Amino acid sequence: MGNSNVIIIGASSGLGAGMAREFARRGHDLGLCARRLERLESLKAELEAAHPGIRIVVRTLDVTDHARVFEVVRGFRDDFGQLDRVVVNAGIGQGMPVGKGGFERNKAIIETNLIAALAQCEAAMEVFRAQDRGHLAVISSVSSIRGFRGGLTAYAASKAGVASLAEGIRADMLRKPRIRVSTLLPGYIRTEMNEDAPAGHTPFMIDGERGCRLLTAAILREPDVAYVPWWPWAPLAWVLKRLPLRWVVKLF
Repeated sequence: MGNSNVIIIGASSGLGAGMAREFARRGHDLGLCARRLERLESLKAELEAAHPGIRIVVRTLDVTDHARVFEVVRGFRDDFGQLDRVVVNAGIGQGMPVGKGGFERNKAIIETNLIAALAQCEAAMEVFRAQDRGHLAVISSVSSIRGFRGGLTAYAASKAGVASLAEGIRADMLRKPRIRVSTLLPGYIRTEMNEDAPAGHTPFMIDGERGCRLLTAAILREPDVAYVPWWPWAPLAWVLKRLPLRWVVKLF
């Protein structure tokens, strides 16, 4: 798609902000949205100073406000004249073990990571279908491969749902080659979300800058599915799908 526009949902911190820096470095125009406007404005100023040739538009968005999701995505379409690529990235992390009083927290994870992702995909695909082109990049996680214990149970379930959602949309688009749908499964990448996680619970962790560089490069390839980084997560995923659950529990 060349130096097209990229809409990043959940761009104020973590992987979203890191990907914004990488896409900007490559010369792409950006539509950035998240809840925290002050962070978006700061990121916009940083990127415009470093890359004066690109256009950046920011909008506030709480992804659990589903009507607002559609409004923001359509607004970016109007800003740029069309949408080339939408990255569904917004999410929250650590929950609680099921049955230990953490229902509200776990529900929030499912609502933010899965239900809100559906709204984002619906809004993006509405535009892509109308213009008969576009690239939907959905950020899932390697945790979607198996059920995870403890505080990651709801998170892993939400990301498994996101991966299945993206695959279903991709199945719908098999006869529409100008609309691409990618599922990205990042491994452990250091961000604000996981910086306090015990090392034993986050094997093969890589730093945020490298992770975002690899994730951006993977998105630009427009794959069906990509593990980021490929090593060790692609071969490890093959193994994890086949291991007895009691072994998976020992690893994570």
